Amino acid sequence: MMGAESSEIVVRLGVAALGGLAVGIEREWSVKRGRHAPHFAGTRTFLLLGVLGSLAAELTRSGMAVAGLSLVIAAAGLVVAAYAVTSRGTDVGGTTEVAALIVLAAGVLAGLGRLTLASALFALTVLVLVEKSRFHTFVGRIESVELTAAARFAVLALVIFPLLPLGPFGPGPGLRPRELWALVLFFSGVSFASFILLRLIGLHRGYGLAGLLGGLISSTAVTLNFSRESRRQAALGRALALGVIAACAVLPLRVLALTFSLNHTVGLAALPYLLPPVLAGAAALALLLGRSELRKTVQASELPSNPLRLATAVQMVLAFQIALYVMEWMGARFGASGTLASAALVGLTDLDALTYSMIKLGGVEVPLGTAAQVLGVGVLSNTLFKMGVALAVGLGGFRRLTALGLLAVAAAGAAALKFF
Repeated sequence: MMGAESSEIVVRLGVAALGGLAVGIEREWSVKRGRHAPHFAGTRTFLLLGVLGSLAAELTRSGMAVAGLSLVIAAAGLVVAAYAVTSRGTDVGGTTEVAALIVLAAGVLAGLGRLTLASALFALTVLVLVEKSRFHTFVGRIESVELTAAARFAVLALVIFPLLPLGPFGPGPGLRPRELWALVLFFSGVSFASFILLRLIGLHRGYGLAGLLGGLISSTAVTLNFSRESRRQAALGRALALGVIAACAVLPLRVLALTFSLNHTVGLAALPYLLPPVLAGAAALALLLGRSELRKTVQASELPSNPLRLATAVQMVLAFQIALYVMEWMGARFGASGTLASAALVGLTDLDALTYSMIKLGGVEVPLGTAAQVLGVGVLSNTLFKMGVALAVGLGGFRRLTALGLLAVAAAGAAALKFF
């Protein structure tokens, strides 16, 4: 009968062998499908590399660390030598060789008993190899503006952020430079991710989806740009209204997501105030939605084009700091009513500053219930502001349909504030 220790060894070897086999099958499949030039390792070689890594770990566990290390070094040297030979020809890629080294390392992890990590590494390696075409397509779609934005974001996060002092400095809530810069990075990161998503999905999907994704970046920008477009193309009024309502309907959902991610307690308290506007916006979209609108494409100039929106992020953080002082002063002088009044004013143009203020103050300096109501009031005032923009700038059917849709969103928000 096999002992418990022997059974564990067999399991570890089995995981290493199966993981190597999976990677080897993908490598052979890529050669047969013509996606890769013939390479040094196939199904059997990768299987044996996984087993070899596991055996090296077992030798180490048994007190023969030198033998185990020598085995791993020899196997890695074999892979490096294979790359040196193949790179002299037409195939200078090293994907198969790198995959072989990963299989060897994952085999070692399996032999050390780290089965979950080893299995995940094997699975991730196979996934990366299988999705080769998708990765190439993704890189092909990246433009210089996105690459530059990514490099700038890396500098902002990895160089500037660690150098900033913690604080606080000054009276009242005080200035906390590192915390404020973290908000800049957070806001810019959300904008960058939304911009990339919009690029990947494509503007040809229609005004509704473009407005929805554009609302993740700036619903105010979408409202203004689509309102202007309604003056140039009156026939697109219904489709443009669909985009604006989608952008404004996703705004309270975005506020909820940001709040939940940074202050779960405030997010839960704000749910009754922010969910009704989302549902009202979804209902308005359902009434307006039609296949003809889905087929109408969007011009790139009609949507926000700055991936990081760094200047906007800095302005938002400055507004956030000002909002902290204003709301603290209003709250101390007029109580909850003063806080709600200041929320209506701040929320007109900068809902993100208001959101971050409540994330910071909610449950600490501002009661949870008041913080939740502040977010509801901010969404309401911001929706009414964008309805005013649409009425003032837009023309024709766009103005009428947008006003009706946003009025439904605002009415739902007002009802939630009254009854909850």
